[in-house]
Amino acid sequence: MKLYYFPPSPNTRKAHAVAIHLELPLELHLVNLQQGEQRSPEFLALNPTGRTPALQDGDFALWESTAIMQYFASQVPNSLWSEDAKIRADIVRWQSWELAHWTPACQPLQYENFVKQVLQLGDPDLAVVHQAVERFHKEAIALDNHLAEHKFLVNDTLTLADFSVASALTYAVPAHFPLDHYPHIRAWYGRMEQLPAWQKTTPQG
Repeated sequence: MKLYYFPPSPNTRKAHAVAIHLELPLELHLVNLQQGEQRSPEFLALNPTGRTPALQDGDFALWESTAIMQYFASQVPNSLWSEDAKIRADIVRWQSWELAHWTPACQPLQYENFVKQVLQLGDPDLAVVHQAVERFHKEAIALDNHLAEHKFLVNDTLTLADFSVASALTYAVPAHFPLDHYPHIRAWYGRMEQLPAWQKTTPQG
């Protein structure tokens, strides 16, 4: 299997970390987004949306990080992607929440407080930051309340759900996510940071 990836991307990170955790043999192919390689005809033939990550397994091509994670976890027996229908549905529930609510709440803060600085695009838009903080708190309260009673998101066991939700916190520190009032999120993310797969996919620089 070949993973087309861009290491600084949280979406790339969650898929890559799952593959490492499951010890899957994987050929890595860097797609440099900063140089526009995602718009090359070769890459667009693999993923017409021009985004990373993308996976090629023989004649099978797959894009969207969540789908790639689930495909990885279907390759070998493991506890990340349970065979139990209710547990699997719960995993998908959290992955769906991450895509629809959690990452959209995190991304504006990441962009305004971190990406703009890295790319020298000017100061944060304070109006956007204020609105983003309000949205972040709404989602973080729900997550923190759940984690107050659970070591991990589903069945108190590490699953794909944890990799999905944790990925949005990759730049929590430099992006100034307001996590001070959420001790259970911080404790859970600390457990994620102890995973060798998570450590190996920490963006460099």
